Amino acid sequence: MNRISWRSLIMLWAMGAALLALASCAGAMPKPASRAAPVADATLPTLAPITLAAGEKLRVVATTNIIGDVVRQIGGDAIDLAQLLPAGTDPHSYQARPDDLRQLNRANVIFINGLHLEEAMQPVLANLDGNAPVIAVNIGVPIRELGDAATGHAGVDPHTWMDARNVKRWVENIAAVLSALDPAHAELFVANAAAYQTQLDELHQELVAAAAAIPVQQRNLVTDHDNLGYLADAYGFTVTGAVIPSLSTLAAPSAQELAALQQQVEQENVKAIFVGTTVNPNVANQIASDTGAVVAPIYTGSLSDASGPAATYIDMMRYDMTQIVAALQQ
Repeated sequence: MNRISWRSLIMLWAMGAALLALASCAGAMPKPASRAAPVADATLPTLAPITLAAGEKLRVVATTNIIGDVVRQIGGDAIDLAQLLPAGTDPHSYQARPDDLRQLNRANVIFINGLHLEEAMQPVLANLDGNAPVIAVNIGVPIRELGDAATGHAGVDPHTWMDARNVKRWVENIAAVLSALDPAHAELFVANAAAYQTQLDELHQELVAAAAAIPVQQRNLVTDHDNLGYLADAYGFTVTGAVIPSLSTLAAPSAQELAALQQQVEQENVKAIFVGTTVNPNVANQIASDTGAVVAPIYTGSLSDASGPAATYIDMMRYDMTQIVAALQQ
């Protein structure tokens, strides 16, 4: 069976986008100097097509519902998609359930975030009975690093989706993988991906314009944990503190760190602490009560359910920026 190389898939992507005249990537803003080098594993693996029976669809699993939404935009009705994390679930701490294991073991391909986001699921992902490729959507995405190993808070920032331009790279990776595994639907995947790329370009420009309404000196963010670094770099904010000074919610702040954060909030007249809907807000609520700041809920690790304000990735980013701008304009 012929194997499709990554180079061939890049050519397919380029030709399909040109023919369909849907990919408007040229309008994206330049990457800021603060963005780091791409991840070390910067290329997708070579994948052979899957033999599918008549009427059978490619079985795809996505770990987070954010990844699942992006995969759905590309695969559409041509794939059988399952996503593991329900709405409102913290991806850092989620552990696979028995039904998840069944989905993972029957999958033709598994899309993960990588960069240690699914840290609680790693033992499961490393010991599956099936032989489905496990693909990190962040391959080739410029990544941020945080802190000093001596502090215990060092690491690679996994929250890449908080910059819409990074999700454009997700789209390229997902379209290439689906096209390699199911060449019969490659044209559809390329067309869907190009159309979604256009929406992401428009989203990025919309977020840039929304952030511009806040004076530069007021663009300071305090968060529940270090999850808004990509958003800050992309849209001109500064992350000045975090309740949990770590890239993961599995860490815990010390008493000294909380005291220092409260002092910083008071001294800098911080208006709001932004807390993700998957994170326990109790500590943030206490700091806000003691300092006069407000706690502003945002969606960071998970989408909302279908009836909520962040039912899709694009909805989530619009909602979060609206919350941030409103809180900082107080």
